Amino acid sequence: MPFDDYWYVVAESRELTPVRPLARRVLDEWLVCFRGEDGAPTVLRDRCLHRNAPLSAGIVRAGLLSCPYHGWRYDGEGRVVAIPSLTSCDLPAHCSPPYPVIEQDGFVYVRAKRDAVAGIVPFPMPHYGEAGWRTLRLQNRFANSVANCVENFIDIPHTAFVHQGLFRSTRGEPLAATVRRANGAVQVSYRNERDNLGRYRWFLNPQGHEICHRDSFHVPNVTSVVYEIGTRVFIITSQAVPVDDRETLVYTDLTYRFGVWNALVAPFVRRHGQRIIDQDIAILARQAENIGRYGAQFRDTPADLIHRLVDSLRDAIARGDDPCRLPTVEHEIEFRV
Repeated sequence: MPFDDYWYVVAESRELTPVRPLARRVLDEWLVCFRGEDGAPTVLRDRCLHRNAPLSAGIVRAGLLSCPYHGWRYDGEGRVVAIPSLTSCDLPAHCSPPYPVIEQDGFVYVRAKRDAVAGIVPFPMPHYGEAGWRTLRLQNRFANSVANCVENFIDIPHTAFVHQGLFRSTRGEPLAATVRRANGAVQVSYRNERDNLGRYRWFLNPQGHEICHRDSFHVPNVTSVVYEIGTRVFIITSQAVPVDDRETLVYTDLTYRFGVWNALVAPFVRRHGQRIIDQDIAILARQAENIGRYGAQFRDTPADLIHRLVDSLRDAIARGDDPCRLPTVEHEIEFRV
């Protein structure tokens, strides 16, 4: 079960219009995305069958994608339906086989392997489009691998340093957590969190409620961070799409339920959410530079057990094994922030 068995976000639905194609790269494969005549998304290899020109530099008209070099036109099934230098009666049967595509929760997903794999479906984005919830969607490029990105997204200790004052600060407070690996996921439930929320405390937890905080990783590339504080819920879901071994395109949903505040706080949530992501982009770029110099030999603390269990799932995929068949394990950990 290699990584190309899984579904990856190739575009947001809103990005894929009837009038222009999009160039994307997933698992080091260059792709072109467009909407066919019926409005359904299509993903092809980004090369014209004629002379290898990039189809993503072409145009879309009436659901047909035209190559910018000699004008070959492709329909939503990847078939060449027109060659301007030939009459229709001379048209040969050429086809660029499309990749499997699913449109779900405002995303267009692609699978690099064309054969269906039973039981593997796109990750459902929490509460997307549900009444009473608001979702803000961000898109960012990280100069680092998927493995290092997902580690960062569910890592508490770094927040007191990379995001100091903005979100958490160093207090030396003890935290405890239950970490469980089961069914292709790692779930972490934290205890003893108080009010170390940086400048967001005044809004997220003004009355000092007990904080219910859960993090999770879902194979091969999705993380979810959930805060439940009184009646307020804030969820950060990240889909880390592998461009190649050194670049990751991350789609982040900031999903929240703040009652009557939902619409009013949207600009604040988007602005500060992006500011935190920008800080992570910077530190992960520096980490990648040093990994290039010295390699990826790491030393662990108790909190890093979470990341080792995530690595065990991704390592299983790399070996061609089913990560859902790894034995269930559960650990208690303690560390300070």
